[in-house]
Amino acid sequence: MPKIVSPQVEFGGLLNQMKSITPEVFTTDGQFLNLLEGRWQEPGKPRPFTSPVDGSELGSLPMLDHATALRAVLAAKQEAAAWAATDLDERKRRVQDCLNQLRNQVDLIGKLLIWEIGKTYKLGFTDIDRAIDGVQWYVDNIEGMLGSRKPLGLVSNIASWNYPMSVLLHAVLVQALAGNSVIAKTPTDGGFISLSLTFAIARRCGLPVTLVSGSGGELSDVLVKHEAVDCLSFVGGRYNGRNIADALGQNHKRYMLEMEGVNTYGIWNYSDWDGLADQLKKGYDYGKQRCTAYVRFVVERRLFPQFVETYWNTIKGLKVGNPTLVDSAEDKLPDLAFGPVINKNQAEDLDRLYENALKTGATPIFEGKLDESLFLPGQDMSAYRAPRALVNLPRQSELYFKEPFGPIDSIVLVDRVEELVGEMNISNGALVSAVASDDQKWAARTAKEVRAFKVGLNRLRSRGDREEVFGGLGESWKGAFVGGALLVEAVTEGSKPILGNFEDATLLPEKI
Repeated sequence: MPKIVSPQVEFGGLLNQMKSITPEVFTTDGQFLNLLEGRWQEPGKPRPFTSPVDGSELGSLPMLDHATALRAVLAAKQEAAAWAATDLDERKRRVQDCLNQLRNQVDLIGKLLIWEIGKTYKLGFTDIDRAIDGVQWYVDNIEGMLGSRKPLGLVSNIASWNYPMSVLLHAVLVQALAGNSVIAKTPTDGGFISLSLTFAIARRCGLPVTLVSGSGGELSDVLVKHEAVDCLSFVGGRYNGRNIADALGQNHKRYMLEMEGVNTYGIWNYSDWDGLADQLKKGYDYGKQRCTAYVRFVVERRLFPQFVETYWNTIKGLKVGNPTLVDSAEDKLPDLAFGPVINKNQAEDLDRLYENALKTGATPIFEGKLDESLFLPGQDMSAYRAPRALVNLPRQSELYFKEPFGPIDSIVLVDRVEELVGEMNISNGALVSAVASDDQKWAARTAKEVRAFKVGLNRLRSRGDREEVFGGLGESWKGAFVGGALLVEAVTEGSKPILGNFEDATLLPEKI
């Protein structure tokens, strides 16, 4: 029997479900709209959007121009005062209502994320579940975190495409719970469909949320620099993040800028190779398209044979394929390590980085191959890439200092502890790192020398959920830290100093 797209995730059926649940998101002929001035309107200039899964067209992004985006910002700002004056119990009631309604749509949202951004079946549901569970924790604990603090006003959100629910939607709902009106830009690389569904539900529940689509060139000035915006939450690359930090630093606006860094895993005097194998496998979730993915391994030279054997035996077993594929209508979706990267352009950029590394002298130690049995016959596979790994990456290679944001690992061999620490710190700050050693005291001591916000000891560190603080050191983060009470403090004003990585501040927490 030929392989087919699973009927339970067929996109046309999912889109029809969404149209029946939130018809206000669409024009009469099925085009997507923007949410501004309290209602769904303005189809903008539609830009076709294709799925990374198979290149099929899913719809069109409703791209706005500068003038319309300015209307959205000004209207969102006008909602701030009345919402800030709304009793906290009423704000909690509305956010709780939103969460209850979102729980009814978890299945649909998770499946939409498969098509929009190439999540596997499991990870699509994980993203929305984490968002709902995380916001629920804030609803249950907001009184103690908020105290007498007052909302800032209008919070603007610009985030990358990889976690539209557990990062972007989560932040938006907590910001609103704390008393702010909120505007968010849909990521142009994916997530606008599922975000439109969730924002429609939030708006129905009376939350002051606005959702717009458009290019960064058209919208950045109003969403970042306009005086009506009181705070910016940004998740993205360092180039854009640095430019935003420079712009915001001139007008003293509150901001949280989460940027990339090369997250490293250091291995010294180590023997638990089975334990490392489990971590290597988990580390390939979503094809390493995560801000906390470990893409650089700094290994004591004498351990290289054991490391290579462990790496090879683990990574060769990972399945990479179409996350919608089944052998028959009755089959379950496959248990894949990951599906496509976000689009064909990203896949080609990964090829470019890899070829550049080879030309400058790096040595390949693993080149995975795609298994055609995990794809539909003749389907577009241009966004899929199997894992690859390099050793002895020269400093002149672009990949040496760059996070690939995809399935390419680099391995650096060192002979001294000083070298290990130096090679772990090559990106001037990271969000997470890890140090593995049989000597726990040595690992704990060495972790203090690593410039990462969180350093795991013999284990991976993640962004964390709920009460766990999150931020970055060096160039990986600028502005207020988030997580736990700090996320609420970042979008409110009070007597307590704001903890963060500011250009003109010295308040930093101890290693988390």
